[in-house]
Amino acid sequence: MCSYKNYLQVAFGVVLGLLQGVTHAADYVDVLDLPARVSALAINSPLSGMARAGERVIAVGQRGHILFSDDSGKHWQQAVVPVSADLNAVSFPSATQGWAVGGDGVVLHSNDAGATWRKQLDGREIGALLVKHYGALASAEPGNEQWPLLVAEGERLVAQGADKPLLDVWFANERLGYVVGVFNLILRTEDGGQSWTPFQDRTDNPQGFHLNAIASTGDALYIAGEQGLLLKWDDAQQRFAAVQTPYQGSFFGVLGKPGEVLVYGLRGNVLRSTDGGLSWTPQDSGLRVSITAAIVDAQGDYRLFTQGGQMLVSQGAGAQMHWLQQAEPVPVTGVTRAANGALVVVGSRGARTLSVDKPSNP
Repeated sequence: MCSYKNYLQVAFGVVLGLLQGVTHAADYVDVLDLPARVSALAINSPLSGMARAGERVIAVGQRGHILFSDDSGKHWQQAVVPVSADLNAVSFPSATQGWAVGGDGVVLHSNDAGATWRKQLDGREIGALLVKHYGALASAEPGNEQWPLLVAEGERLVAQGADKPLLDVWFANERLGYVVGVFNLILRTEDGGQSWTPFQDRTDNPQGFHLNAIASTGDALYIAGEQGLLLKWDDAQQRFAAVQTPYQGSFFGVLGKPGEVLVYGLRGNVLRSTDGGLSWTPQDSGLRVSITAAIVDAQGDYRLFTQGGQMLVSQGAGAQMHWLQQAEPVPVTGVTRAANGALVVVGSRGARTLSVDKPSNP
């Protein structure tokens, strides 16, 4: 039976807990205003995206963690980041200038090869951007029914707050770039992120599907989305036009070379086109687990990674794929090629390097 002393201890603990709860509530800081905590364990925490900045390898992930390595992934340092929002993707069009995006609509910029970052945009501002941009178009074209709908979308974003994540980022150079995210959220900059223009009216995505990834194949720019959505930049129309594909599941990424493109996604589905997306051939990956990252390696071969840790290799053209057994398969969410030709991958267990062995003949 509990003694009176035990009851007092329990009661004191309850009161102390309540007081601490009040203190924590008073001390709450939004993740968009809270710098990422420096931690020796950051390299082993979940990481989501990767990029190369010259010779440097950059990785981004949960709680605002950004890490960089100057020796092809052997040793890592943690960058100075002004937010604690989860980060999903990173793009470096040059050795020094880079952008990262993630939760709560955050856009970060670095001008020192990823060592330090500053916030350019977040979800608290994006809704107002839409209202201002499409409100001006509605005033200029009062008969266009599209503009009031997009103004209303911006007003909803303002009312809902900063809760819409950006999922990917791509920059052609140090000035021109795009960020994409949930519910057809897409913004374009032509001045290195100093200003952003909403591009919702420039996508063939009337149902507002999520935009999961944006990537260039060298001769075309694609956006991959959910429920079979695939968009391709049409320079003549100045918009992302819909590309018809034979698969209606979600796509998670696009990669390719001039004259060839692969799009990949749920349940091991991979499609290949050699005519600019006019026709597609399903590729037999031999797997039924989602493909979540891919890269063209130093030899020009495609390497695709799954959430189960498998690696698929397609030598030369992407017409045939072979499964390359991994000694310790772990989920992969991002991959890049290091300066020495090795592959560096990230996932739920942090970062690691992989060999680039050739697959055996099937």
